[in-house]
Amino acid sequence: MKRRKVSNLLGLAVLSTLLERPMHPYEVATVLRSREKEADMDIKIGSLYTVVNNLARHGFIEAAESGREGALPERTVYRITGAGRDELVDWVRELISAPEPEPRRFKAGLSVFAVLGPDQAVDLLQERLTALERGTEALRAALAEHSAFVPRLFLVEDEYEIAMREAEQAWVRALLQELTSGSFPGLADWRGWETG
Repeated sequence: MKRRKVSNLLGLAVLSTLLERPMHPYEVATVLRSREKEADMDIKIGSLYTVVNNLARHGFIEAAESGREGALPERTVYRITGAGRDELVDWVRELISAPEPEPRRFKAGLSVFAVLGPDQAVDLLQERLTALERGTEALRAALAEHSAFVPRLFLVEDEYEIAMREAEQAWVRALLQELTSGSFPGLADWRGWETG
């Protein structure tokens, strides 16, 4: 994986948004929010301005115009540069082609799963499964609604999210089945650790 001058994923979102047309950073934030990108990343105005400044410092975007309306502060409209287009394409190519381990809170919890008793683990996994199912249904409904007016090309990340949630649900269901049926290897020992 290449070390990037700006590696914050918000930078990727800014570059892709400015590819459409020059915009003021606040307008970029508005466009990202309207596309529900907050589900993928935090969009905080302070962070956004930091990312914009970093992108400009490295030549990926540049000021297209600056102006002031009345007593409002000066507003700078930015556009993507040729170097910014190259960086955007290279970054997306890397993200799509190269699997990268992502730190996951659930995986971290599973790595120390043994501190829970089996019965508590079952209750918590059931809670997680219910939340996953509700969230997946909400995502499916939103995808169905958006697919009526948004080309599929711009919805594939939602399809991926649904597929990942479905895979996690299947895995959690299988683990729950092993724990509740007693077929989970070492279950008696685990119960012994809990009481010991």
